[in-house]
Amino acid sequence: MSRIPFEQLPADVRHAVVDKTGRLHAARTVRGGMNSGIASVLETESGSVFVKGIPADHPQVGAQRREAAIAPHLPASCPRLHWHLELDGWSLLGYEVIDGRHADYAPGSPDLLLVEAALTDLQQVTAPTDIEIKDAVDRWAEYAPPGTLHYFGGDALLHTDFAPDNVLIAGGRARLVDWAWPTRGAAWIDPGALALRLMEAGHSVGSAVAFARQFPSWRNAEAEALAAFGAATSVLWREIADEAEAPWKRDMALHAKALAHALG
Repeated sequence: MSRIPFEQLPADVRHAVVDKTGRLHAARTVRGGMNSGIASVLETESGSVFVKGIPADHPQVGAQRREAAIAPHLPASCPRLHWHLELDGWSLLGYEVIDGRHADYAPGSPDLLLVEAALTDLQQVTAPTDIEIKDAVDRWAEYAPPGTLHYFGGDALLHTDFAPDNVLIAGGRARLVDWAWPTRGAAWIDPGALALRLMEAGHSVGSAVAFARQFPSWRNAEAEALAAFGAATSVLWREIADEAEAPWKRDMALHAKALAHALG
């Protein structure tokens, strides 16, 4: 998605933001990420705020609205959402600014302890019932082996995408960002999703699974449930790699296959 600076938003939209933040001193466009038509850090008389948004007629606007709806239910390891505005053809979210860097998942990285703590916090959160979010049973329906979908059901709030870009390290903590696809399901799914990303960062499959075992949800899950997750993840990443040729996607498919073998 092409990105514009804050100054190019319609005047009514900019005025509505200033009504929330106070007088604007400076605006800086953030270059990372691909899913926002605007992503800017604003320096205002009330402090810094990260503003991201997309046109209200964009196909992903539903995902952004889910992100806004789920924000009050997230643990402290997630940035605070200050406000959500929709007017003059734009949907905007105003977040707490996290001045940090992407997590380092490499073996031996001190970030791993921080990521473990952040996921431990999330594992305690029950998915709200008054918000329409994805269900893990539906998300994995096309990939799970026959007769295993019931293992994916649960009431935990899941993130499911632990790519390092979605975990920021700041102030001695790991912060989980990008909540466009919150999911309701079995709590052990998130440690499994993180294990795959650890393999991408250079961990052996044994090391990645051992990391997942630090979470009670994974440790107490039935072996058949974990095997079903491994098999489903392998099928999913093989499909992703086949649909869009990219070296990193082929590598992820190989990691997922190895994880499936270890869990099977």
